[in-house]
Amino acid sequence: MTFTQTFTAQPADIDELGHVNNAVWVRWIQELSVAHWAAIAPPAHQAAYVWMITRHVIDYRGNVVEGETVTGETWVPDPPRGARFDRHFRFLGTDGKLRVEGVTTWALLDRATGRLLRITPEIAAPFQP
Repeated sequence: MTFTQTFTAQPADIDELGHVNNAVWVRWIQELSVAHWAAIAPPAHQAAYVWMITRHVIDYRGNVVEGETVTGETWVPDPPRGARFDRHFRFLGTDGKLRVEGVTTWALLDRATGRLLRITPEIAAPFQP
């Protein structure tokens, strides 16, 4: 149940050290996760719910320079806990080497009220192995 998407480092993504800035990695993590939701969740769920990140754990294993492409992979290995679940991710270079990996904790919100909601088995099912 792994979802993949590619990202290419643009000039604006590069920091003073000559590689992708940490804030850009966070943006790519969010874009990857949101694309996974948009690709798999039923339209009714997308209209009714929105996700909020409550925690990031990110391990930087290698650098990415301008023009380099990485493949982001994300998956949800475990069932949700109440309103939250952990989404794992990693980014691999074209050489297959790991650049970044980690886990984000997401919380489900009712789009209309902004209140936390328990993740039902129906909502989780498309993302579970």
